[in-house]
Amino acid sequence: QVQLVESGGGSVEAGGSLRLSCVVSGYFYFHSRYCMAWFRQPPGQSREGVASIDSDGTTRYADSAKGRFTISKDNAKNTLYLQMNTLKPDDTAMYYCALRGLFGCEPLATATPADYHYWGQGTQVTVSS
Repeated sequence: QVQLVESGGGSVEAGGSLRLSCVVSGYFYFHSRYCMAWFRQPPGQSREGVASIDSDGTTRYADSAKGRFTISKDNAKNTLYLQMNTLKPDDTAMYYCALRGLFGCEPLATATPADYHYWGQGTQVTVSS
């Protein structure tokens, strides 16, 4: 059974930083192509892609994340990260990690949650002004 478990969310003031982690277990095809991504869902809004990383290390970012967020992965630990700096109140959302097996990443502008096969339970990020 594939499981994705996020951690690292919390409450910070604007301008602060957080590092989200997502540990993947039960997935045995990391030797093939895959895509991992961070999505977020603000209250009352739909889920949107924030950043993605392909199996070859190619990264993509939503315009709102460029220059402030960094996505990375530790293959040895099966762990995905999202370093978030200079946080803004608009970044307040539930953050989810997602895994798309056997395919690479689509551009974030056109990626949809339906493209991803596995999801974590989410971790809440709250940024106060």
